[in-house]
Amino acid sequence: MTGKNAVKIVGQAVIEKKMFLTDLDQAIGDGDHGINMARGFESVLQKTEVLPDDTDISSILKTVGMGLISSVGGASGPLYGTAFLRAAGPCKDKTNIDANTAKAMLDAAIKGIQDRGKAQKGEKTMLDALIPASEAFAEGIKADKTLLECLSSAVQAAQDGVEYTKTIIATKGRASYLAERSIGHQDPGATSATIMLTALYNYIK
Repeated sequence: MTGKNAVKIVGQAVIEKKMFLTDLDQAIGDGDHGINMARGFESVLQKTEVLPDDTDISSILKTVGMGLISSVGGASGPLYGTAFLRAAGPCKDKTNIDANTAKAMLDAAIKGIQDRGKAQKGEKTMLDALIPASEAFAEGIKADKTLLECLSSAVQAAQDGVEYTKTIIATKGRASYLAERSIGHQDPGATSATIMLTALYNYIK
């Protein structure tokens, strides 16, 4: 298992869901989330493909972050790019990622998104998937579960978070212009975040 392969699996999962994410975004946003994210990961996969196979995970994540910032339009590029850059911090100089390190990486990514986007849980954003995922991960660690078991709980919590976004009003980004009309639609960012977590879980499994 290598960091390069993990990024490849995650990137391919996002690219495969390009039209689904775009359709979700056309309902409440700019209509380009899937197209932008797919373009970003196509660029990222080209950059990571040429890295040596023994490149450390932290360096790979930095490559992903910078790649997304430079190639993804709209708000998603800076938000996801910052998330990957911040996630690189807790795994610096580590060759093996345990549950505690993975949790720290997830939390660093969330903090990056909050710092960049000024959003909180409950505002119909990707944080409505990622924060519950982190909380579920913490419960798993407390219960002495394995990394895979913690990640499984995190994925389920993220999926529940996506469902939750259908019930709330958007207060950030283009979707906020719709006010109450945004209810009933799931958030594209929460969805793409969950696609990434799910792909990572399936890869590790």
